[in-house]
Amino acid sequence: MQSRPFLRLASYNVEWFDRLFDDLGQGYEDEAPSGRYGVSRGAQFGALGLVFSALDADGIMIIEGPDSTARRSTVRALEQFAVKFGLRARRVVHGFSSETEQEIAFLYDPDRITAHHDPQGAATGRKGSRDVPRFDGTFRYDLDTDAAEDTIRFAKPPLELALTGPDGRALRLIGVHAKSKNPHGAADEKAALRISIENRRKQLAQCIWIRARVSDHLSRGEDVIVLGDFNDGPGLDEFEKLFGKSGVEVVLGMDLPPGQRLTDPHANMAICARMGFCPTTARFWLAPQKRYFEALLDFIMVSPGIAARSPDWRIWHPFQDPRIIAIPDLAAALLEASDHFPVTLDLPLQAG
Repeated sequence: MQSRPFLRLASYNVEWFDRLFDDLGQGYEDEAPSGRYGVSRGAQFGALGLVFSALDADGIMIIEGPDSTARRSTVRALEQFAVKFGLRARRVVHGFSSETEQEIAFLYDPDRITAHHDPQGAATGRKGSRDVPRFDGTFRYDLDTDAAEDTIRFAKPPLELALTGPDGRALRLIGVHAKSKNPHGAADEKAALRISIENRRKQLAQCIWIRARVSDHLSRGEDVIVLGDFNDGPGLDEFEKLFGKSGVEVVLGMDLPPGQRLTDPHANMAICARMGFCPTTARFWLAPQKRYFEALLDFIMVSPGIAARSPDWRIWHPFQDPRIIAIPDLAAALLEASDHFPVTLDLPLQAG
């Protein structure tokens, strides 16, 4: 495997991964309900094993990973998961803990790459800082130019990694799970609208913060990859008109000079075809309409130096990728494993 001429990185949001493990990090393989409607814990656990094995990635940024508390360990659960299914990617890096039961963690192959948590920016208390602080702190920013600063925090702080690939090249990775815009807890339509707008503001503010960190890396000539679930995408909802652009476009740096922009071809397709075909990475059941809704929420964005190496992006969609359609067991596993589908990036290695 050392001779494989590319580095494969993946981003995968696993719906309620935490509910598949006991406090000792052992996976449940029974018929009790999982966090996925109509799917048992054992069925989801087995489906995930098949999907991770098929990905065969050197590193996977896991979104909604198992919880980390005084009793539970993200690292222990995922490393035991890797042993269970014989995965090459068997070492785990976990950064700042989430305020929810959904952690961001990086599962990787230590024979191919090295990776460690390397947060940037100064630590702050809840009072915050106008400078771009560490992601577990508070960012003070006037989002709507009303002369009143907003205080911005991450419930799920991004995971910042310093990574060295098989070719010895250094990369900066930022794993992201941005704020959801869904109006959870709304009592009526008026409340739903108010909560949706407020959540949209928070999501956009988080993306501004992430973009500022990306700009810092690019100013130092560093290669950077931003990957994860943004709960957003170009043309995804009506709130984009209210705020001018999507959070994804902010992180990509669409208004910046070419040397400062990030690239994701799936996002570019969405920007160019807001009323037509768009690739999708997530599939949700809408009970009132009695149908599924698909959206492009998961991205792997790369800096210009990485884009120049002509990497290959792929969404592992069971209905859109012919290579998956040809393997019915894998297609079925992707549908059982999560409401999101993995995204991979194959980055050619450099000689010398």
